[in-house]
Amino acid sequence: MIKLLSHLSYLEIATPDVEASVRFYEEQVGLRVQSRANGRVYLRSWGDYYNYSLVIAEGAEPALNVMAWRTSSPEALDEAAKRIEDAGVTGEWIAEGHGHGRSYRFTGPYGHTMELFWEVEKYRAPDELASVFPDRPEKRTKHAVGPRQLDHVTIAASDVRGFATWYRDVLGFRIMAYTVLDEAPITVFSVLTTNEKSHDLGVVLDSSSRGGRVNHYAFWVDSREELLQAADVLMENDTHIEYGPSIHGIGEQSFLYFREPSGMRVEVNTGGYRNYVPDWEPQDWTPSRGSNNLYRNGSMPMSMTESFPPDPDRPTATEEGIVPGTEEALINPYAVQGRG
Repeated sequence: MIKLLSHLSYLEIATPDVEASVRFYEEQVGLRVQSRANGRVYLRSWGDYYNYSLVIAEGAEPALNVMAWRTSSPEALDEAAKRIEDAGVTGEWIAEGHGHGRSYRFTGPYGHTMELFWEVEKYRAPDELASVFPDRPEKRTKHAVGPRQLDHVTIAASDVRGFATWYRDVLGFRIMAYTVLDEAPITVFSVLTTNEKSHDLGVVLDSSSRGGRVNHYAFWVDSREELLQAADVLMENDTHIEYGPSIHGIGEQSFLYFREPSGMRVEVNTGGYRNYVPDWEPQDWTPSRGSNNLYRNGSMPMSMTESFPPDPDRPTATEEGIVPGTEEALINPYAVQGRG
């Protein structure tokens, strides 16, 4: 099979208060509004090679509307659509998108909507934002967090191995690792990639009755020092740090998790390995082996198991009276599962 997908291009999220989320990303994270159109706000990181990587749309609750991937060629786009339909999923062709050409949009077997495209507008910075370095799309931001680019998205699904297998067999994702509970043979996490990164797509076990949910999405910074500075500045500006800074065992990235105004979880990460092995065999990790915390010296707060939109049958950590990061939040058996 030819290589179908090259990388994650952008995410569209829904939020009940668009302007509150936009202000947060501008003022606290350091993204910049590139445009507004069709009732949506398009934001970019300073290192994005295309015009935007995050789209914010209005919705009744926090959710992931679309994850969009660029294919490796025009032929790969047509082949990907064919393989999806051969697998029993019917999508639709869209003649043109905002800043990109025709695309194929489909909802996978676990309820997540993907959009695939090849033709895309490359970003051209105005003179006042042009970098002195030719390979940079614009100047490095002066913002204290200021991620370079979108890194990955982690969704939630009822069958982790089933999800990973479908996206491997149909779209050519490489499965890089799994997390299996120490207490039972239950797979609670996996990471997949379209390239040499440890992952650009993660999946956590979802016990809710809602399909198509998301756990978090992540932005990349260039160094661990920048990530630590991000934690400092976010806290100084009254943004609670949900988990981190620390280092994942799976993927070996340094990580930091916090929430945006809608409640949606955002990660800043950096580091990690590169893997070029075409026939890589994924390992089974366990929490006791440090799948989530490389140092094996800290548990993940239970609030991290929440995905979006919220599960109507399960109270949120706030509703339960649990403050993320407190000892009460460490009782859940999933609380030390691998998370990317």
